[in-house]
Amino acid sequence: MRTLEIGKNDADQRLDKFLTKRFRNMPQSLMYKYIRKKCIKVNGKKCDIDTRLKEGDVLTFFIKDEFFEPSEEVYDFMKAPVKLDIVYEDENILLLNKKPGLIVHPDENYHFDSLIARVQHYLYDRGEYDPKDEQSFAPALVNRIDRNTGGIVIAAKTAEALRIMNQKLKDRELEKIYLCLAVGSFEKKEALLTAYLEKNEKQNRVYISDKPGPDKKQIRTRYRVLAEGKGLSLLEVELLTGRTHQIRAHMAHIGHPLAGDGKYGKNEVNRRLGMKWQALYSYKLSFRFTTDGGALEYLNGRTFTAPEVWFTDMVR
Repeated sequence: MRTLEIGKNDADQRLDKFLTKRFRNMPQSLMYKYIRKKCIKVNGKKCDIDTRLKEGDVLTFFIKDEFFEPSEEVYDFMKAPVKLDIVYEDENILLLNKKPGLIVHPDENYHFDSLIARVQHYLYDRGEYDPKDEQSFAPALVNRIDRNTGGIVIAAKTAEALRIMNQKLKDRELEKIYLCLAVGSFEKKEALLTAYLEKNEKQNRVYISDKPGPDKKQIRTRYRVLAEGKGLSLLEVELLTGRTHQIRAHMAHIGHPLAGDGKYGKNEVNRRLGMKWQALYSYKLSFRFTTDGGALEYLNGRTFTAPEVWFTDMVR
């Protein structure tokens, strides 16, 4: 028999979700069988897969010892450099200025460096995170930014902060403003654009049209020209809908592709500019809570801005 006590970071999640993260080498079918046959109990009582765990609950296990994995002493995240551009930090969250070229999560070409790995290494060194002390939680990113795009990324240090921020992101209570460098001069210096987007998963790109269709979703993009020069326009952009590649594809659709964009842009312009990344940056983040922010209510009304954006001087 083994027991585990549910800590703060493991609370408020379903039993099956917790077990899946805690016992990674346990087949799901066997996990359900253990629950059904009362080999796993919560506070000494029979439980169901959707039992909601609370802080202080004690789980009792009558299962094979092999599923209790030994603690790892060497972690993959330790191979990532501790190199972070921190915009803001408190006991709950980190706001990070991600530079173009860095992936946020590991992918099939993972070489032990990603933004989340750097965050976990940083917190481990500061004594704020140790996998041995956690049953199922690890510091995680709330929002994502493409590898070739830069901007502010939110990292949650605690499970409670992650739950709150994920909900705020889903409910669109986080306002993100972008800077981008578009090709050409805009006739209208400020406008709200409306169109329809269709995603092609196989090509990993989207197509924009002015007419609705069966597989098309409406998009709305608001822009304002901040500066012009050298055949380029510096824009501030707000997404009123958050679709894949929306800014890049929408600007290309109206004849003003982003500088440096290899997918939707103009190759001759990109070659002339010699830009390695697309000129797009999620540079401003505002917390606009319309519902209770719980433990993060103190962030409501605050705005954070990336200290520098690499392409802003190219129009001067």
